[in-house]
Amino acid sequence: MSSLGSIYLGVSGLNSSQNALNTTAHNLANVDTKGYARQQVLLRDFGYVNWGENHISTFQKGLGVDFQTVRQVRDVFLDKAYRQEVGREAFYDAGYQAIAEVEDLFGELEGVAFQDTIHDLWRSLQTLANEPNNIETRASFVQSAVTFIERAENISYQIKDYQVNLNIQIKDTVNRINSIGDEIKDLNHKIRAYESNGVENANDLRDQRNVLLDELGKLVSITYREDHNGVVTVNVEGVSFVSEDMVSHMDVKKANPGTDMLVPVWPSHKNAEVFNFDRIPSSEANTDIGSLKGLLLVRGDKAANYLDIPVRKSPEGEDEVADAEYEAKVKEYNLRIESSAIMNIQAQFDQLIHGIATTINDILCPNTKLADGTVVLDKDKAPVCIDGETRGIELFKRKSMDRYTMSADGSYVFNAEDESNVHSLYTIGEIEINPLILQDYANLNLSSNDGTEDYDKDVIEQLLSKWQEPFATLSPNTLTYYNFSDYYNAFISDIANRGEKYYSISTNQATMVANIDNKRMEISAVSSDEELTNLIKFQHSYNAAARYVTVVDEMLEHIIKNL
Repeated sequence: MSSLGSIYLGVSGLNSSQNALNTTAHNLANVDTKGYARQQVLLRDFGYVNWGENHISTFQKGLGVDFQTVRQVRDVFLDKAYRQEVGREAFYDAGYQAIAEVEDLFGELEGVAFQDTIHDLWRSLQTLANEPNNIETRASFVQSAVTFIERAENISYQIKDYQVNLNIQIKDTVNRINSIGDEIKDLNHKIRAYESNGVENANDLRDQRNVLLDELGKLVSITYREDHNGVVTVNVEGVSFVSEDMVSHMDVKKANPGTDMLVPVWPSHKNAEVFNFDRIPSSEANTDIGSLKGLLLVRGDKAANYLDIPVRKSPEGEDEVADAEYEAKVKEYNLRIESSAIMNIQAQFDQLIHGIATTINDILCPNTKLADGTVVLDKDKAPVCIDGETRGIELFKRKSMDRYTMSADGSYVFNAEDESNVHSLYTIGEIEINPLILQDYANLNLSSNDGTEDYDKDVIEQLLSKWQEPFATLSPNTLTYYNFSDYYNAFISDIANRGEKYYSISTNQATMVANIDNKRMEISAVSSDEELTNLIKFQHSYNAAARYVTVVDEMLEHIIKNL
């Protein structure tokens, strides 16, 4: 090898050591940078030159070291696992946070638990049984009913407000997803341009992109692939989201006409909804991933009421058609209502209020069916007002519909509940205390209809008895029928159990995510001790190469001077 070749050999060592020192310094500078993956210099021998041979071997001399590339030190499989499991954690955490928010409404309302409101109504009913003709005991019972309805309405409205306010989180999440997509696309272009010379890797830009993929994986379920140009394409819920040159943005629309609930859609796919809720989300199918899906599921797509809980209209096995219809409704309930924490709570709570209101009303204003099928006030059994008049005055009145319509023959025709007319339903939002009773407590139908002013013992006994009788199951999936007090206890327990389930899964997922992230950090995180060791090693390497160049230079100088 020539002397100049020897100098080049030393210079290659200097350059390689300098690159290694620069990379090490860059690692140390980013020891606390979020998402930074440790970088590593890859070197290779430059090759060999033959300068002679004998009968045993060929004589070769190395040509130095060559800088190959600077690579990121990370595990792509751990990255994929992290993005999936952090998405699952976010899914259940969104559900837990929503349930906890709603549960607080029942646990404490202006310093009084709603359970106390139910007990107060029951105690006032017991007091009324002792002195039914006493205006003060009647007033106490009516005021307990007023408080009962007001607090039920307050809770219901707050749940509905919270349900609607989740739209803000949903819109913000959709906007952030779109923003992440745009940022990934821009980084793709920068990475492709930077690496187009085939010499260097855009590692810092890749770190930024990986941080975005981590965040995106928390919000929605993603799959992604990197091509040979360094461009990452991303799918969200199986739909192309980030391609090489474009981003398919999400948008939001109303879930159903007449509702305020917003759902994410793909404008590029004729406003098809992003998420498919035709199946109950599960870990086995990897359909329980992403905070956005978790928010949508826990919120539901409407404000539910007691009609959303299927009730068997005839004994099982008596009517095959009715059985089939009931089973279909149960399937729909499990898919749409049961799986949505808020809608399930709304339906079950409304069922309780509806049960109490209609039970008391039906005792105070009993009905009978005529031969032609018309339902009317049963004047023979109905208690009357203190003045002896039978007016069919119910305690819990629908705001937009009277209980009866007076017919031409003087009959009180019952205005039944109609599923197609929300104003005909005894739901929380439609119920109020009858203004006639609030104006005069004497209008409460408790007196005997036998012409005396004595109270009707049967009415009071029915009110007390019905309160203790089972009236409904919590859902079509349970067999236990509860009375009003026990129903509420089971209802609150169900909320707590659901919240505990979400919390447990979320906590377990958080532990798994932390373990995966720790394994990622073990591989890709910067160790100050290790990098300082490398700094010393590469500095020695640089000094050795510099000393070699110096020796060669001195040798050449000596040769030139003595020629």
